[in-house]
Amino acid sequence: MSRNADLLARRTAAVPRGVAHATAIYAERADNSLLWDVDGRRYIDFAGGIAVLNTGHRHPRVMAAAAAQMERFTHSAFQVAAYEPYVALAERLNALAPFSGAAKTVFFTTGAEAVENAVKIARVATGRSGIIAFTGAFHGRTLMTSALTGKVNPYKKDAGPMPPEVWHLPFPIPHHGTTVADSLKALDFLFRSDIEPERVAAFILEPVQGEGGFNPAPPELLRELRRLCDAHGILLIADEVQAGFGRTGRMFGIEHTGVEPDLVTIAKSLAGGFPLSGVIGRAAIMDKVGPGGLGGTYAGNPVACAAALAVLDVIEEEGLLARADAIGQRIKATLETVRERNDILPIGAIRGPGAMVAFEIFKERGGVDPDPDATRQVTARALELGLILLTCGVHGNVIRLLAPLTIPDAQLDAGLDILVQALTVTR
Repeated sequence: MSRNADLLARRTAAVPRGVAHATAIYAERADNSLLWDVDGRRYIDFAGGIAVLNTGHRHPRVMAAAAAQMERFTHSAFQVAAYEPYVALAERLNALAPFSGAAKTVFFTTGAEAVENAVKIARVATGRSGIIAFTGAFHGRTLMTSALTGKVNPYKKDAGPMPPEVWHLPFPIPHHGTTVADSLKALDFLFRSDIEPERVAAFILEPVQGEGGFNPAPPELLRELRRLCDAHGILLIADEVQAGFGRTGRMFGIEHTGVEPDLVTIAKSLAGGFPLSGVIGRAAIMDKVGPGGLGGTYAGNPVACAAALAVLDVIEEEGLLARADAIGQRIKATLETVRERNDILPIGAIRGPGAMVAFEIFKERGGVDPDPDATRQVTARALELGLILLTCGVHGNVIRLLAPLTIPDAQLDAGLDILVQALTVTR
């Protein structure tokens, strides 16, 4: 029995089945865009730890910063004995905030924790309770973030009543039959039938949906939400957990729209693989929560903060925003070329800013009927050939591509070659 097979058997006995396992891979080591399993097999990583590794596995600058901090101390709890990496990182992020005016930042550990606290901040700051999210959204797996998430299975299934005062609007995806006008019409119905604007604390949405299918939020939708927020005292929360830190070719995905949010949730690629999340917000809003109302024992861990400072240096010094655009163009060009081939599965809806690229697999060429079975087969075939892929989307027929922004061109091209092989129809 291989070590992978042995670990898979042990996992079945030791780990709850609710913890999803996309592959049978057990990682032994990794470097930049490559990962080796415990049996010594090498894979090109187009999953990036679910969008955590924009700067790649074990970037030398990130590892050195973390190691230097570990030589000093690994934990003190910021609210007990504060430390400079937390403050320095907050200062860096305040300067990068995608809105005008003074900003402040608070750190946590996970993306879900950041979203939970953004909701808490919005409710305290406005004195209101209602939160409006969107279908297809993914905001986390805790109870509140599951309520915000716009997908029942597996996140809400059998979990009982969700926290109240959360409503969903249809997210506009034109090729699936939903337009911006449909979303705004639903919002008008919501305001007239369920909750008045003066009781809404915040809208929350991902500038580019992650788990929901890499669907960019149309700028005209965000502009109208911003107008409504300004008119009714509602806050706009941009969930940048997956889209942030260079993935879209901008530091934050919402920067493509010209719309300024009030609160921004961050995590994933913030710290290059170390667990760190946070909320960046307008200073006046962030200060509404009283002393002791925010934080956590591990929130803003000093090692993770040191790593995040190095990540920001790498993004700037290695030009990763421009690199994201170049990678995205290369991926899209390949997909646009092969989609015309008769020996390729029916693919389309190629989309996404920067290197946050996805496409769909359909049942018929030229159609839009999702084919989740074929999608699963493609990811399985790619894995056999040495490429790690992830699916997403409410219909399970979207393949998302999350290669590190530091991936060499040769490995990017090799990964795309494997993807094309996996999409090729076998007769």
